[in-house]
Amino acid sequence: MAEILLSLTIIGVVAAITLPSLTGNINERTWNTQRKALYARLSQAIPLMDSLNGYGTLQEESSPGAGDGVDNVAETFLTGGLSKVLKINNICDNEHLDDCGLPEKVTTLAGSQMDFPIDLEALNPLNTSVSVVWTSGSGGMHSYSQINSKAAAFETANGESIALYYNPRCTTLLAEPNYIYVQKKMCANFLYDLNGNKGPNTIGKDMGVITVFYPTDSLIVAPYPQPNDASTAVAMDDVSGICKNQDSDYRMPSKEELGALFINKNLIGNMTQDRYWSSSLSSSIDEAWYVKFSVGVMNHMTIDNLAVRCVKR
Repeated sequence: MAEILLSLTIIGVVAAITLPSLTGNINERTWNTQRKALYARLSQAIPLMDSLNGYGTLQEESSPGAGDGVDNVAETFLTGGLSKVLKINNICDNEHLDDCGLPEKVTTLAGSQMDFPIDLEALNPLNTSVSVVWTSGSGGMHSYSQINSKAAAFETANGESIALYYNPRCTTLLAEPNYIYVQKKMCANFLYDLNGNKGPNTIGKDMGVITVFYPTDSLIVAPYPQPNDASTAVAMDDVSGICKNQDSDYRMPSKEELGALFINKNLIGNMTQDRYWSSSLSSSIDEAWYVKFSVGVMNHMTIDNLAVRCVKR
């Protein structure tokens, strides 16, 4: 009897140690499958829309406190656009995001907690207002600004809860003089929760982002980043294999994937370097694209020591 009890005790201890890890692995595989399926459905639906810009009205107040501002862009994008090409069960306005199953708090990829983002600024304040002084090239100060549009939300037929952040004035991939603002190119950004507000409500687990750039011939990305930089300073010639060395499932991000990380910077956390390399090569000889995270500018250059953040799909 004593031996039986001892054996049962050992089995219980081993189970207590291994069961959480086993459950975690099962959850990770389930979430990975779900997020890929969601990305596939959106990738099929978005191209069916004629154009991604121009939905709704985005109008500032005539004066502070006047109460005559209008912002129905995200809701209109859902009701007048996306719902016609994707089966949606429920749409929620900005005041009732939780009615679509979204949580009050989100745990970032870096492990900190933040309030659920209700507008573009909550994803990254630089999404709506940037001023930068250029010390080379054309010189002078350049800036970008847009009205801080509010999020709307929806629930899919497959049970995902998704918040939409929308820029009705997004533009195509045409280079402005000397600089391209990522913010101008982003049309729609989706923050999804695969299991509603059940938890753990964590980026990189049951939550993630899908970002759509350019109003026509749109490019849809769903970067799944590493929590930390693979390098904080590496020359372009030395980036080959740096992500594979960190983790065989990861790779360098494209310029649009890097742009998505900028748009959602607060959800990612700890992207503290000024400029990050992408895998996208420029038409210029021996140059690659990068994103300057202090302002959101996308440009290309060669050699210089920039940071690397690896992603997977």
